[in-house]
Amino acid sequence: MLQKIGFQPGINKQVSETTAEGQWVDCDNVRFRYGTPEKIGGWSQLGNVNENELTGAGRGLHHFLNSLSQRYAIIGTNRILYAFQGGAFYDIHPIKSTTTLTSAFSTTNGSPIVTITFSSSHGISENDIILLDNFTAITNSNYSASDFDNKKFMVTSVPTSSTITITMPSNETGSGATTSGGIRVQHYYPVGTPVQEKGYGWGLNSWGGQASSAGTTTLNGALGDNAFGTGGSGTSIVLADATRFPDTGTNFIKVGTEEISYTGVTGGTTLTGITRAVRGTTRAAHSDGATVTNTSDFTAWNQQTAEGLALDPGMWSLDNFGDKAICLIHDGACFEWDSSAANATVTRATVISGAPTASRHMIVSTPDRHLVFYGTETTIGDTSTQDDMFVRFSDQEDINTYVPTATNTAGTQRLADGSRIMGAIKGKDAIYLWTDNALFTQRFVGQPFTFAFAQVGTNCGLAGQNACVEVDNTAYWMSKNGFFRYAGRLESLPCLVEDHVYDDINLTSGNQMISAGLNNLFGEVTWFYPSGTSDVVNKMVTYNYFDSSPQRPVWTVGTLARTMWRDSAVFGLPHALSYDAGTDTSFDVVGNTEGRTAYYEHETGTDENRNGTITAITSNIISGDFDITQARSAQGTQTGIATFKGDGEFIMKIRRFVPDFISQTGSTQITLELRNFPNDSQTSSLLGPFTVTSSTQKVDTRARGRAIALKIANTSSNQSWKLGTFRLDTQPDGRR
Repeated sequence: MLQKIGFQPGINKQVSETTAEGQWVDCDNVRFRYGTPEKIGGWSQLGNVNENELTGAGRGLHHFLNSLSQRYAIIGTNRILYAFQGGAFYDIHPIKSTTTLTSAFSTTNGSPIVTITFSSSHGISENDIILLDNFTAITNSNYSASDFDNKKFMVTSVPTSSTITITMPSNETGSGATTSGGIRVQHYYPVGTPVQEKGYGWGLNSWGGQASSAGTTTLNGALGDNAFGTGGSGTSIVLADATRFPDTGTNFIKVGTEEISYTGVTGGTTLTGITRAVRGTTRAAHSDGATVTNTSDFTAWNQQTAEGLALDPGMWSLDNFGDKAICLIHDGACFEWDSSAANATVTRATVISGAPTASRHMIVSTPDRHLVFYGTETTIGDTSTQDDMFVRFSDQEDINTYVPTATNTAGTQRLADGSRIMGAIKGKDAIYLWTDNALFTQRFVGQPFTFAFAQVGTNCGLAGQNACVEVDNTAYWMSKNGFFRYAGRLESLPCLVEDHVYDDINLTSGNQMISAGLNNLFGEVTWFYPSGTSDVVNKMVTYNYFDSSPQRPVWTVGTLARTMWRDSAVFGLPHALSYDAGTDTSFDVVGNTEGRTAYYEHETGTDENRNGTITAITSNIISGDFDITQARSAQGTQTGIATFKGDGEFIMKIRRFVPDFISQTGSTQITLELRNFPNDSQTSSLLGPFTVTSSTQKVDTRARGRAIALKIANTSSNQSWKLGTFRLDTQPDGRR
C-alpha cells in the first residue's frame, strides 16, 4: 500500500540517524525553501577571461553605487587591492615607496632568480609585491624591457637589507649579469599572510592595550643555535627593516618557532638587548633571510596557553564615504580612493591625511557620516599606542579631522568588556560593535557626546572580524561558543547542527577567517569556516531566517568554500570570493606563491562556470532512518482503540516508490539506504541507486531492511531539483 513520507525542514545532527525519524540528517549544496529541500543555484566567474585570477587570498569585499551610477566592487586580497567595474579588474593598491635604481640587476646563467640591489635599506619583506618600470638594459642577459616594465612581482627572498630576489618565468640564457641595468621599484603597502598563522606564547589575548600589529621582516645575517645574536656573538639581531617593531620596553619577535625578546631598536634595523628562546619556546638556528614576525602584542596572562597564539592574516575593512572607497589594512593604515575622479581606474588609493595609522577595524557611520576606527591609536600617528579596545571617530563629514575640539564632533571612547575589539557592522539605527566577549551598540546622539555606547550582551563575543551580518534590523553572528541574534535583546540561536560545527571548526588558527554572508533572496545567513586542521575555509553552515521558527530552526551544512560574500543589493545577485591556496597562476603577479582568488556571481544557472569551463555542482540530502510500526486491531481490546507495536521490530519491504518533484531539470538520483541495526553501515538497495526524470511514474525497488533512509542527489551538470512528497509502497516482511 502506498503511503506518503514527510520530513521536517532543516538538518538535525544533534541526534543519531535512527533517532531522527521524520527529519533530515545531512546535506551538501542544498537549501530549504517553503519547508522543502532543493539544490542551490549555480555560480559563474566574473571578469575578463585570462584576467580574473586575483593574487592571494580574498579578505575584503564591498559593493557600492557611486554618484555616476557606476557599480563598483572593491576587493582586497592579502596582497593587492582591486576595483571591479564594467567586467574588469583594476589595481588600485597604494604605493608605500618608490625607488629608482642604477646597477640594479644580477643574474646567473641557467637560473630564473634575479637579484635587485638597492643603494640603502629597502624595507621590503619576503612575499611583498613590487611594481617595476623604467627599465634600462642589463649587460650579459637575455632579459629585456618586456620582462620587467609594468609588471608586478612577488618578492622571493630578502638576502640582505639592501637586496631582494625575484623569480622570472624563464631561466637566464645569457652569461649572467653583475649589478647592471636600471629600474624603478614601487613597493606596495604590505597587507599580511594569506592564512592565519600559529605562534607560541603566553595567551591569545592582549594585555593593557598593547599593540596587536604582526609586522614582518627578515633576518640580515644568520642566527646560530646559541644564546647570541647575529653572527653568533653579542646581544643584537640585525633585521632588514625594524621600523614596524616597537622600540620601547621589552618586546618579542618570532623566528621559525623560536621567540626572542629584545629591549631596544637602533638605526632602524638592529634589535638590542636580546634574550633567546623565551616564553617556553626552543632555541634553533635560523638562516640569513628568514622571516621575522613581531609578536610583542601577545603578552601576558602569566601562564602559557596550550594552543599558543594566533597571528591574524592579511585582512581589509572596506566601506565607502560617498564616492570614495575607504580601505583599511587590518592593524595598519587607512586609504581612500575616489571612484568618480577622472580616469579613476588608473589612479591608486592614497593614505587618508590625519587618520590613525594602525587600527583593527573601520566603518563609515550612517546617516551622520563619521569615519570610525576601532582598536586604534590613542595618539594619532604613533603605532606603539594602538589600543585594541579604543574607538576614535572623525568630525562629521570630514574624514581628515580626528582631534576633538569644542567646535567639531570628533571624539574617542574606550570599551570596558573584553580584551580586543573584533568587528562592527551597520544596523538600521545603530552600529553593532563586538569585542571578543561582549556586544555593544553605538548610536549617533549628536553634540556634545556624538555617539552613545551601550553594552547589550556579554559572553557572546565575535569569532572573527567578518563573522557577522545585519538584516531587517537584526544582527546575526557566530561566537566561539555558539550562534547569536540581537533584535533589541540578546538571543542564543537554537542550532541543530551545533556540535557538528563546533566539534570540527578550527578556532585556533582559523577564527579570523570565519566570514558571514547574507543571501536575502532566500532568507539565508551563511557562515564559512575552516574545519579540522585546515588553515583555509572549506565548510559552511546556513541559518534560514525565513523558514525558521522558535520550535523548529532551519539549518543546513555543506562544503561550499567562500572567503567573503556580499548580497544582491548593488549587483542584483550575490557575489563571493573563492580562494584556491594550491594554485599560484594569478593573472597579474609574476612569481606568486600565495594562491589565487576567483570572484563569482551566485544564483545563476545550475553549474559552476569558471572561465568558460563548466563543472557540475553535485548536491545531496539524506533523511534519518524510518521503520515500520504495525497496527494492532481494536477488536477485542478493552478500549476498542487500535494500538501500535513493534517500533523497529519488523523488517520492512519496499516494493516501489512514486517520485514527486515540485521542479526538476535533468535527472535525479534516488537511493534507499538500508540497515537492520543502528550500528550497521548503510547499504544501498540491490537495484539502486535509481535515476528518475520528470517523466518517471514509478520505480520498482525490492528494498528490504529494518530501517531505511531516503537520499536525494544529483551527480552531473545541467541538473537541479526541488523535492515534493514521495510515496512508498511498504509492508512488513519476515525476519529472514
